[in-house]
Amino acid sequence: MNVELIVVGKTDMKEVETLVAMYTKRINHYVRFAITTLADIRNTRKLSESEQKRLEGEAILRLISDSDHLTLLDEHGAEYRSIEFAEVLQRRMSSGVKRLVFVIGGPYGFSDAVYQRANSKISLSKMTFSHQIVRAIFTEQLYRAFTILKNEPYHHE
Repeated sequence: MNVELIVVGKTDMKEVETLVAMYTKRINHYVRFAITTLADIRNTRKLSESEQKRLEGEAILRLISDSDHLTLLDEHGAEYRSIEFAEVLQRRMSSGVKRLVFVIGGPYGFSDAVYQRANSKISLSKMTFSHQIVRAIFTEQLYRAFTILKNEPYHHE
C-alpha cells in the first residue's frame, strides 16, 4: 500500500516542517508514505478564486490515476474520532486499492473537477485551520491511526 499526501503550496513555518518530517518518518514504518507539494499558482492577484481553484485542480488531477482512492481534506467532509478514522483507513487498505491519496487544497478549496473525481472527503474539525497547520495535524492523525491498528501504546482512550 502506498499512501500519499498532496498539498498545495510550500510551508514557510519551520516548526510545521519539523513536525511533518517526524510523522512522515514514523508513518513509513507502516506503509510507503510520501508528500507531494504542488507549487503555488503565480500571479494570483490577477486571478479570480474560481480560476485559481481550476489551475490548482488541474495540477492535482495530473497526479491522480484512475485506480487511486482520492480523499479530500475538506470542511464539508465526514468527521471521525481517531479510532473511527483508523477503521476507515483499514477498510480502504483491505479493499485492494494500491494507492490512497489525501489532498489538502489551496486557500479557496477545490475545483468542481476535483470534487467530482474524489472518492471521499474528510474533515479534521469544525474549526478552520491554516493549510500549513493542517499538514501537521493530518500527518499526526495518520500516524495515530496506524498505531491504533497495530495496538501500539500511542493512542489512549
